[in-house]
Amino acid sequence: MSAALSRTMEIRKHVVETNRGVVAAQHRQAAEAGAEALRAGGDAVDAAIACSFVLGVLEPWMSGPAGGGAALHWRADTGRAHALNFGMRAPASLRIEDFPLSGEGLAGDLFPWDRVVEDRNVLGAKAVAVPALVDGLEAAHRRWGRLPWAELVAPAIAAARRGLAIDWYAALIIASATRDLASDADAAALFLTDGQWPRSFSWAADSDDRLDQSRMADSLDILAREGAKALHGGDLGAALARDVRDKGGYLGLDDLAGNRARFETPLAVPYRDALFHVMPGLTAGPTFARAMEGLAGETLSGPDEACPAYARALIAAYRDRLSGMGADGEISAAPGSTTHFSVVDHDGNMVAHTQTLLSLFGARVVSPSTGLLLNNGIMWFDPVQGRPNSLGPDRPCLMNVCPALGHAGGRRFALGAAGGRKIVGAVTQLASFLADFGMDLEAAFAQPRIDVSGTDRIVADDRLPGRICDALKAVAPVTVTRKSILPYPFACPSGVLQEGSKRSGMTEPTSAWGDAVAEQG
Repeated sequence: MSAALSRTMEIRKHVVETNRGVVAAQHRQAAEAGAEALRAGGDAVDAAIACSFVLGVLEPWMSGPAGGGAALHWRADTGRAHALNFGMRAPASLRIEDFPLSGEGLAGDLFPWDRVVEDRNVLGAKAVAVPALVDGLEAAHRRWGRLPWAELVAPAIAAARRGLAIDWYAALIIASATRDLASDADAAALFLTDGQWPRSFSWAADSDDRLDQSRMADSLDILAREGAKALHGGDLGAALARDVRDKGGYLGLDDLAGNRARFETPLAVPYRDALFHVMPGLTAGPTFARAMEGLAGETLSGPDEACPAYARALIAAYRDRLSGMGADGEISAAPGSTTHFSVVDHDGNMVAHTQTLLSLFGARVVSPSTGLLLNNGIMWFDPVQGRPNSLGPDRPCLMNVCPALGHAGGRRFALGAAGGRKIVGAVTQLASFLADFGMDLEAAFAQPRIDVSGTDRIVADDRLPGRICDALKAVAPVTVTRKSILPYPFACPSGVLQEGSKRSGMTEPTSAWGDAVAEQG
């Protein structure tokens, strides 16, 4: 725990309550765009589309049209949950021999893989996987959308025309990746000043320093007019693929045409008197299910006292994940590039949606023709061959995303988080807070949590009593840390909840930009 951090500062947020709809997202202006779609008569799906595209503009280092992810949809009229997978996959022309091991130990980003020569699976165009986010949004819109597609993309276009305002938080995020961004001329032109440092910003309230996102605005305008086909087989996709190949990557137009979103049967997870739905397959959904299965056999007397049980359940779940789905261990000091938002509309429809570029700033490469920051989804693969998640052409990526729907005690909720392998631990504990202890969202999000991102270490919030930390030490070695105005020691969740006619939303209290916004009647 840093000795420099304040011991007296308190950080909190208040839950947002309404009898209509609410959007909880990692950026307030994105949540506002979603809430405006609800006010205009839109479905939760419409709000999700508007929110998603604005997040890609205002959090470009977290997600965007060149990324992927997954979502859970709850339809109140049918009482059914639907899973929508729009994950990334390796390009078909990827060559395994282009990723030789360097023999220099472990890579220095999210996953402790054996290091690859020049970090080609982490940085640069060779690290770019095939995106599917836009197709995922359109697939949901075709099935449930009420408002015109172009109207839902319009707020993102307007935000890109204005350009992202550089406040202290944006400047800090850009500064953290300056060295890598400077290696790509187009990324440097977008984010840096003279290739040396992030764009300047002012503490003055009237500062108007902004990124030039006009090229991205043009691409979003094409998507508004032509839909996902523009990227998945059209001219926009051809331009994106050409840029990636010109920079040494593998992405082809055929890859984009072939990697499309797909609806799947959600994984149903019974838990005591509750029921959860999560993503199946190569996501964190099965890991969540395994953790809840282990937790169901524990006696939980309170949220603090439950921490050792949470640790045991998550360690066992990760043991299964790492042995069967891929040894995707993560270096917890590195922040992931992911965003999550949750939506409930006035009819009770819900969306739990997670989208990502994987690392912060993805591959740290910008497509000059489209203005899009590119993902580094190839880093999800183990570069060592012969393992469950080994790198190979035309293979789906193993994702850490864990959007979830829950029903417990007469209440229904949608949850999820950003934060790489920290995600599933946060979602598991929040699910338990709501189901086991009947907490409201504000109490659940304020409750101290632990993080278990593997099988050998526990990170504990220093607000937990000393006796709880001592009990945790009997499970695994413990590192105690303090939550500050950056949420990186733990995941960054967002959630919505419905109880009768009351709906509420909440975001991670330490997230500077995150907020819940209610639909205005």
